[in-house]
Amino acid sequence: MVVMPAFAEHSETHWFTTSDGSLAYRDTGKGQPLVLLHAGFFDHSMWDDQTRAFAPHYRVIAPDARGHGASANATRPFRPADDLAALLRRLDVGPAVLVGVSMGGGTAVDTALEHPELVRAVVVSGVGTSEPYFEDPWSLEVLGEQNRALAAGDIEGWLDGHVRFAAGPHRSLGDVDADLAHRLRAMASRTISKHAAGEPDYRVPVPQTWRRAASIDVPVLAINGALDVSDHIAMAERLVHAVPDGRAVSVENTAHFPNMERPTEFNALLAGFLERCAVRTGR
Repeated sequence: MVVMPAFAEHSETHWFTTSDGSLAYRDTGKGQPLVLLHAGFFDHSMWDDQTRAFAPHYRVIAPDARGHGASANATRPFRPADDLAALLRRLDVGPAVLVGVSMGGGTAVDTALEHPELVRAVVVSGVGTSEPYFEDPWSLEVLGEQNRALAAGDIEGWLDGHVRFAAGPHRSLGDVDADLAHRLRAMASRTISKHAAGEPDYRVPVPQTWRRAASIDVPVLAINGALDVSDHIAMAERLVHAVPDGRAVSVENTAHFPNMERPTEFNALLAGFLERCAVRTGR
């Protein structure tokens, strides 16, 4: 068990043993469960500001997705939503509020579709479902550059592109706090270093997520960065318009990672949503 200095008094990294390796997660605080799901190629530390803010009032659970952070790589087909459901059942928690940025938001929606009994509400940021689509020229340019860098074995070039999403299409990376850019790059570097060129992608998609979204009968909130690329904002807004109880809000002066770049504003919006959920369910 590894102790993480930022929350050493309450938040060791724990390990959940599965039939395909161990998955890491942080479990902090007491109360109603709040599950924080990180973006692709990052890890649970992208939620440090939220863990500090919410652990005094909630049980905050922040896993590293399979193949990310300290969690084992996959050696067989898997679905991230099933990994999360197994963890929540192992911890005997739920229904929980699931909060996810980018890939993590897709996992939150998948879990609401596939394991609805475990979900009390969903918050997404910069994503709709686990079936993203990209049309904005800026998205296509950056993703194309990343793919070419990866094909050439240029990991630094791939990292450059990945971190560009922190700035979005309306700013340069120089407009983003240098510490934030460093944290994002370090997380992505740690995760991609776990993987080899040509490694199979064992993720199994959850089918027809957009068509099935209307069946999600819990509150859904999208917290978008106002400066994020139009694709991300549009997918999040499409999701909240598809569900019976959904709405979207924006955090100004931030792009794809509002929880890290503008934590005070993000936390205030999340806290208000959690209070609304408590009133709705009576707990």
